[in-house]
Order: sequence, then structure tokens, then C-alpha cells
Amino acid sequence: MSALFDAVLRLADSNLILGQRLSEWCAKGPQMEEDVALTNVALDLIGHANLLLGYAAEIEGKGQDADQLAFLRDGDKFHNLLLVEQPNGDYAHTIARQLFFDAWANAWYAQMAQSSDQRLAEIAARALKETRYHWRHSTQWALRLGDGTEESHQRMQAAIDALWMFTGELFADDEVDVEMAEQGIMPLPSSLAPQWNTAISAVLEEATLSMPGDQWMQSGGKQGRHTEHLGYILAEMQFLPRAYPGAAW
Repeated sequence: MSALFDAVLRLADSNLILGQRLSEWCAKGPQMEEDVALTNVALDLIGHANLLLGYAAEIEGKGQDADQLAFLRDGDKFHNLLLVEQPNGDYAHTIARQLFFDAWANAWYAQMAQSSDQRLAEIAARALKETRYHWRHSTQWALRLGDGTEESHQRMQAAIDALWMFTGELFADDEVDVEMAEQGIMPLPSSLAPQWNTAISAVLEEATLSMPGDQWMQSGGKQGRHTEHLGYILAEMQFLPRAYPGAAW
């Protein structure tokens, strides 16, 4: 399979799985306005995934569509970042996960909007408008929780510390990444690290939170090696299409 297919699928899967995770908060948000806001973020991410999966299906050329790629693949055929499959936990964990992803997505789409692949450049330009809102949303909540009560501060710091080990994969390069960067199609992940670190450190400082030190980082999601959490996500997300193949409504 082509490197372009693999690269597009990776990006699509990260958006799809995070969108599915966030949708678990629907009707359970801490307040009505936040319930609506987080549901809209989830819908945006699933919309990004739909565009990318549709393009991936075209690249693959096997007659599949976005739905088939989303619902009929097994876990080891998913190539999302490990960060996005982590459980929601309390609201601090959800916000920390989103903060890390949003800072990365903003940097990623800003560069991919200049892609030599016109289709990806158009998808990135559209996604960037929405991820900038996502970043404002997660930043505001990180500040509110970090610089709030003693308990909210402790919970937010605990979330930052717990999820930090999954951030290294955001900037890990492999042969697919290098090929895409050399062709000017996608940014090289490692090149985004300085911008991401600057954005995250500024938010954590304002939120009176400590930035974790150097530590061992988890990896493997982009290569199809996942935590046990992905299986549970897919079991729920894929149940109907697998139980009723070809069903339409």
C-alpha cells in the first residue's frame, strides 16, 4: 500500500477515534453549554475523519468508502495516535487530552494547508478553522481548572502528568512521515515539537500547572499497536455495521 494511503489513514483514524471518545460525553457534560460545545468538537473531528477516510478510500482504489474503512477494520488495522484512545476519565483528563491534541492539530493543519497535494491542502484549510476553536475551548478549560480550586488544580495536574507519556508519539518520525515530508505533502512530525511545546508551556504556566519533565514515551499507535482501550471503542462504534452488514437507513 502507498505511503500516501498510510499517512492519510493515520490522520483520519486519530480524528475518528478522538471524535468517538468525546461523543461519550454527550448528555453528560458538566453544564449544558459545555455539553453542546464538546459535542460540536466531536462532530467536527468526525467530519474531518470522514473527509480523510473518503480520500484514503480513493487512494486505495479497492472500491471501499469512508464508512467501510471506519466500521469494517479490526483494531490492528487502525493507525491512530495512542493519545486519542485513552479513556475520558474525569473532566480534567478529557481536557488535558484535548489540549495536547489541539495544540498538535493546529500546528499540523497550518502546515498541511500548504501541501503539494491539493486535496489535503483543502481539507487542512477547512479543518484549521475548526481546530483553532477547539484550541481556544481546551485552553479556557485548562486555565479554569488549573487556576481554580485546590481540587480542580490537583485533578488537572494529575491529568497532565498521566497523559504526558502519550505526547511523544505526536512527534515521532518513521519512513512514512519522512516520505510525505520529502514530497511536501505533510509536515514532518518532529518539526512541530518546538511550536507545540511553546503553546503548551504557555498555557500550563498561566494555569499555574507544572510541565512534566523528560520521561519514557509510549509509541506504536501509528504502526497498529494499541492499548486495550481501542478494542472497547471499536466494539461500540462498529457493532451495528457488523451486526447488520449492508444495512441502510
